[in-house]
Amino acid sequence: MEGKKEKSSTAEYLHGIVLNLPECPGIYQYLNTEGTIIYVGKAKNLKRRVYSYFSKDHQSAKTRILVTKIADIRYIVVNTEEDALLLENNLIKKYKPRYNVLLKDDKTYPSICVSNDYFPRVYKTRKIVRDGSTYYGPYSHIPSMLAVLELINKLYPLRTCRLALTPENIRQGKFKVCLEYHIKNCKGPCAGLMTHEEYIENIRQIKEILKGNTQAISSLLMKRMQELSEEMRFEEAQKVKEKYMLIENYRSKSEVVSTTLHNIDVFSIETDEDTAYINYLHITNGCINQAFTFEYKVRMNESKEELLQLGIAEMRERYKSLSKEIIIPFELEMEMNGVTFTVPQRGDKKHLLDLSIMNVKQYKVDRLKQAEKLNPEQRSVRLMKEIQEQLHLDRMPNHIECFDNSNIQGADAVAACVVFKKAKPSKKDYRKYIIRTVTGPDDYASMQEVVRRRYSRILDEQGELPDLILTDGGKGQMEVVREVIEDELKLDIPIVGLAKDNRHRTSEVLYGFPPQAVGIKQGTPLFHLLERIQDEVHRFAISFHRDKRSKSQIASALDHIKGIGEKRKTALLKKFRSVTRIRQASVEELAEVIGEAAAKSVKESLQGTK
Repeated sequence: MEGKKEKSSTAEYLHGIVLNLPECPGIYQYLNTEGTIIYVGKAKNLKRRVYSYFSKDHQSAKTRILVTKIADIRYIVVNTEEDALLLENNLIKKYKPRYNVLLKDDKTYPSICVSNDYFPRVYKTRKIVRDGSTYYGPYSHIPSMLAVLELINKLYPLRTCRLALTPENIRQGKFKVCLEYHIKNCKGPCAGLMTHEEYIENIRQIKEILKGNTQAISSLLMKRMQELSEEMRFEEAQKVKEKYMLIENYRSKSEVVSTTLHNIDVFSIETDEDTAYINYLHITNGCINQAFTFEYKVRMNESKEELLQLGIAEMRERYKSLSKEIIIPFELEMEMNGVTFTVPQRGDKKHLLDLSIMNVKQYKVDRLKQAEKLNPEQRSVRLMKEIQEQLHLDRMPNHIECFDNSNIQGADAVAACVVFKKAKPSKKDYRKYIIRTVTGPDDYASMQEVVRRRYSRILDEQGELPDLILTDGGKGQMEVVREVIEDELKLDIPIVGLAKDNRHRTSEVLYGFPPQAVGIKQGTPLFHLLERIQDEVHRFAISFHRDKRSKSQIASALDHIKGIGEKRKTALLKKFRSVTRIRQASVEELAEVIGEAAAKSVKESLQGTK
């Protein structure tokens, strides 16, 4: 009773807060009984948004759980939706609420770090440390990162040492210059040979380059070069010119989109079950100067629109972007002061969007491959889920069985069943069948016999039934299997047909009754799995058929020879391995195995056969 009273009083308390919320933009925070922030959200209309959490039954189990955990609500009113978005982003990063989308710091791809030191270092790293340092990346294209680092190293003589270069240590003369100083890669700030102001100006310019603003640095160098020339300081002007040429060379290697496009951000998004991948391109003076992809851990079944809004706010803040135009793949209910959102349909901007989409899709594929290398079973689960989604199955097909027949004009008719569990062959469960009730080349009747025998026995023995049955054939094969499975045995097992083209290659996947072609793209991992199952059952059936045919041919040659029973036939085959070798052997060699009289009988009988 006390628990019910507590729940009732909490509900009344929350109801009172919700009714008094203002109808304006802002952010809301949900707290649990311990006073910990468990969720942060933004809203155009605070009252309407928060009220929606408590006024209806939610389809998402995660949302239902969140609502049960709410013990208190706080909110902050802001002027615009843009302010709400930025504040939401900052609070999520600060409190890391349990039920919020969280940006994953990528440990796979490296970033460039500008360290938070008195004399900062610039280096590549895969480790993000929140110590005030600035990070640029992650770089999914490693050569691009190495190219910009090489440019920075050629332009600016920075320190590479890890010495504690504090003003006190430098004044006290604790350090001496190293080899890097003597080969002119460093100007010796450790020994007071380079001023802090000059060094920090270099770092400021480096940050502009890392943000993609190479045009600004190039213009600055050109202006400085002209000033030095006018002052007749030609040697210094030449050094500045060399730097200018380095930047221009680097810019020329960037992908040029269009000289008319300047200062534009491009975003695209891909998602899977619990992760969102967002790609960000920054265009300056017609060149792609930045290209990064980030991951968000999805917590509350957020929509693509919500995730992309969060990504735009995060990345523009992180990279201090002031672009006045943002290209996106679909319309967003999002406003930013002085910024235009564009969903291009054609032209250079559409080319940019396509490029971003291509990058984010590739990143997603790379991440899946990396995950599958660490956890091979993950690939199997993904493939089975794909089959389930494509065919709209009630459950994941962990257990798949496939059948095939093999005969030559009805002779030595056999069939085979292969079993795949968790998308991998389970060879101990493979089965071979000799066709008993069918005479002549009747594939449909043979298939029905085998399927009937297979699943009647499993039912009798209370064995494991498959989640999916594949037939090596088209609509006809599917129908005869269905007749046995559904009409005779009253089983509910999905049936798929794998049809081949005239080159005996898997061409289409059929499902349903009447069967319809399922649009599984050829060349995909899922299509290759189905193709592999089909090839495996075909191989297994053919090899069994060859063995049976070979034995029947041997039997027909040695049977009916006077004096040769099963024991002597087995002894001969064990010794000579084949009928051909038995035929080539002398009477004396045969006599050593089966005796002289029987040897003469075999020799005489086989001489009349080929």
